[in-house]
Parts: sequence; C-alpha cells; structure tokens
Amino acid sequence: MELSADARAAFDAMREGITIIDTSGTIVFGNRAYLEFLKKDLGREVGPIEGKRLRELRPGARLPDVLEAGRPILHLTRKEIKDFYFVNMYPIYQNGSLIGGLSVVTFLEDAYQAKEELEAVEARSQQVIRRINKANGARYTFGDIVAVSPATVQVKELAMKVAATDAAVLLESESGTGKELYAQAIHNASARRDGVFVAINCASFNANMLESELFGYVEGAFTGAKRGGKIGLFEAAAGGTLFLDEISEMDLGLQAKLLRALQEHRIRPVGSVKEVDVDVRVVAACNASLSQYIQEGKFRKDLYYRLNTFPIHIPPLRERPEDISPLANVILNQLSHKLRRPFSITVDAVQRLREHSWPGNVRELRNVLEFSAYLTPSGIITRASLPNDLTRQQEDESLTLAQRTRAFEKQVILSLLARNGSSLEGKKKTAAQLGISLASLYNKLNTPEK
Repeated sequence: MELSADARAAFDAMREGITIIDTSGTIVFGNRAYLEFLKKDLGREVGPIEGKRLRELRPGARLPDVLEAGRPILHLTRKEIKDFYFVNMYPIYQNGSLIGGLSVVTFLEDAYQAKEELEAVEARSQQVIRRINKANGARYTFGDIVAVSPATVQVKELAMKVAATDAAVLLESESGTGKELYAQAIHNASARRDGVFVAINCASFNANMLESELFGYVEGAFTGAKRGGKIGLFEAAAGGTLFLDEISEMDLGLQAKLLRALQEHRIRPVGSVKEVDVDVRVVAACNASLSQYIQEGKFRKDLYYRLNTFPIHIPPLRERPEDISPLANVILNQLSHKLRRPFSITVDAVQRLREHSWPGNVRELRNVLEFSAYLTPSGIITRASLPNDLTRQQEDESLTLAQRTRAFEKQVILSLLARNGSSLEGKKKTAAQLGISLASLYNKLNTPEK
C-alpha cells in the first residue's frame, strides 16, 4: 500500500494520531501526532516506524483485530501507560478487497478542549435563544396581568401555581380575554423559561398543513415538500413551550396524533418511518365549549382529558368590572408611549366603560381606547370621546324634559372639552363657544343629570 506525498502531508497536519497498516499488520504510515504519542507513551525516542509490525511496538493494539473481523471498531476508550485516549479503527477496502486498516486517535486533551468549545457554543446558543425569546416570543409575565376583581385574582393565583408544574394546561375562555398573555406568563414562570415559546393558531391551517407545521416532514413526503425536509414546531420548541391556540378547530385525525405525542413524548414527521423524541410543554387554548364539541363528535374525549389536567377559565370582562379602570390605565400608558403624548380618562368615561357588556372583552376595550385616543387632541378621554355605540343609550321615558336637557348640555360641554382641553384656558374657550360664563359651565358639569 502506497501513500502519496499529498496524503502524507495532510495526515501530518492533523492533531489526531493516524496509523495505517497493511493486511500483515505492518505499519505503512504513522503521522507526526502518532509518533509524539508513542514517544510519550513509551518514554523514549521512537525512530522510523514504517515497516515495523504494529504489535511489536504496542502488543495491545486492536487495529489488527479490525482486519480479522473486516468491521470497524468505533468510540473505543483506552488507557496506555500514561494517558487516556479515544480511538476509531476502520478496515480499508479497495475494489471490494481488504488492503489494510486505519486508526484515528483523539487525545484526551483535545477531547476536553472540544467538549469545552461545544459547551461554550451551547452557552452562547442559549443566550441567543433567550434574547430572541424575550424579543419575539414570550414577552409577558404575571406582572403584566391586571387582576383586581376577586375572580381574576383567583385565576391568576391558580395559573402561577400551575406554571411551576410541567403538565399540559388548557385555557378555556371567550375571545379577547388574554389567553396568550396567560400562556406566555405561564412559560416565563416555569422551569422552561430559558427555552423558546412557540405559538400557532390551529384555525389558520387545514389539517394537512397543520400536521406539517406541528410535526415537520422529510424530503419527498409530498408534492412540493421542501428539499431536505422541514422541522416541525414540536422539535423547534424543544425544551420550551408550544402554545396551541384555537385547538378546538383541529381535525379529528390530527387530534389522535397530538394525543400520542403528548402521551409518548415522541412524534413522527410526515413521510418518515422514524420517530423523534420531543421535550415540550403544551399549553392549549380555545374559545369554544370543548365539552359541547365532544358531544357533537368534533373533539376527542381522551385528548380533552389529557389537556384538561389544569383547566384555567379566564372570566370575561363583563364579569369583572373592577378590572376595567386599571386595565384602561395600562392600555393608555401603552398608547402614550406609542403615540408619544400623554393620555388619561375621566371618571365619567370609566363609568360608561363599566356599563358596557364587552362582547369582545379586553381586545374590544383596547380598540375603543385607541379609537378615542386618536380622536382626542387634549389627551383626556371623556364620556363624549367614546365611540357612539358606547355612548348611545336608550332614553328613560321617566326622565323629565329638564333632566333630558341637562344630560344633553353636559354631553355637549364634555365633547367641546375633549377638543379644547380640560385646562383653565380650555374651559374658558369652551364657555365662550357656548355663550355662557365659566361659572355656568362648572355648574352644568357638576349638576347631576337625574
């Protein structure tokens, strides 16, 4: 067996010890790293080794065994006189015939260095994941959840306790109540906080697309499949949390596959014959009644029980009017930062907000306040600043003409104050526009409507 000058130069440049023998066990080549290894191991200078039998130099050498078996020996850990090392040994074939053997020795020092470098890379990767997660993933914590009413306080306390576990969570509540806010807070309060938070709306995909998104696929799994395949969200969220919103809309067949993934912690990508281990916590959410869906045959009972380990029901906004004022203040603070001017809301406007039924919950409240903020030059949101569908109320037939007049006058004054501002100058301007004195304006504002 002959090695070219280029091959010898390449082997000599390596830090690993390289040895090549022929079928008789005679050394054909040993690189510089291997000669240094022998010198250290034998405690003496080693002259040229090519042409010598390997076991004359090292009686315990295993490379000849590889020739006899015709199969490689991999990941072998050995200790000679002075040190540990790791070795892989391979038979060499040419045109189907065995012509020799090759061993690659990785020294302990290099192995530790590689391990440290891998750990450093892993640490940097985790830092990057945390930064990305903070910027784009789970931004909210339990500190962002407004809870004043007893019902909300109770739900928040339950969610905080659930976060400390690793069990599946089911958030059942109406649309707009803040289910993803709770999901992110649970993630950030859990032991998985350093992992990623991945969210997907199950109602946004058909069954086949959702299966590919969740479990991934291998190359050639279907027409149009991406070359090299695609990783699914279960694998992408490894070590973190997967939030499945609108899970009630998932196809029944896919529900069975999800159930198995939750039970076995293993998934099978589309088109693959192999399963993949996954380490993911699932938080699911829906605004439909899953118990009713089960009766209608649209949701699996066994999956429901699997997800329902810790059910959390977030009460709708109409059932927690105590939360409206602090929620409004939080939203207005956010709008102040967004629009770069201060906003506040009057007590009268808050009272009207508390009287509304809020079918769209917190999402509707945010939309109402944003609408009012854009149309309020003064930054003070009054009752008159609110959208018409909130201020329009059925007239009470028992009201006298004087009471109706006072109510109308007050609404007109508040509407002008919204444009002119509630400062002294704004009030003077409003009084002048209405042709009344400043004292009369104060009197009309402070006089009850009924």
